[in-house]
Amino acid sequence: MASLMAGSALADTVNFDDLKAGAPPPGWTATQTGTGDAKWEVVADGSAPSKPNVLKQSGEATYPVCFKNDTSVKDGFVAVKFKPVSGKEDQAGGVIWRCQDADNYYIARANALEDNVTIYHTIKGKRTSFKNIDTKVAPGVWHTLRVEFKGNKFAVIFDGKKVIEATDDSFAEAGKVGVWTKADSVTLFDDFTYGGK
Repeated sequence: MASLMAGSALADTVNFDDLKAGAPPPGWTATQTGTGDAKWEVVADGSAPSKPNVLKQSGEATYPVCFKNDTSVKDGFVAVKFKPVSGKEDQAGGVIWRCQDADNYYIARANALEDNVTIYHTIKGKRTSFKNIDTKVAPGVWHTLRVEFKGNKFAVIFDGKKVIEATDDSFAEAGKVGVWTKADSVTLFDDFTYGGK
């Protein structure tokens, strides 16, 4: 799997392990798009790919989002390991990039209730999909979701396999990167990695 970022010195990984449990990660905006009450917090989890801590979203909101404030990536990648734990309406985990604020960003997500991976843009709080593929997303296990982006071209890699290639011109400028869920999804995140050119 050739990466746009091969050999990049700018890649960074956040594994949440040195952060205080019971609160959102410092330096991140823990919020939501739309209404509701997202609950983002660092918690200990025995199943974490890198122990002991993960980032957990356990509230209910239209689209809970949590993005890293000091990031600004135009062309590069964002990746995360995520585990869909529960949810009656949704069991989703995603990454966001070129995020301008909580209402304007790109997002790629996998959903264990729908068994699909989808790429969207969210503009002024309205989410619109522009590519989707059916693929098995098992609940209760860790998956890897990665997006590589350059200009208006995007590649979504799920569990090591490229599942979507798409183009879109909604956001051309650099923006923040982060993670995303939907509705009542209880989702764990670990090993959040990103890099730019």
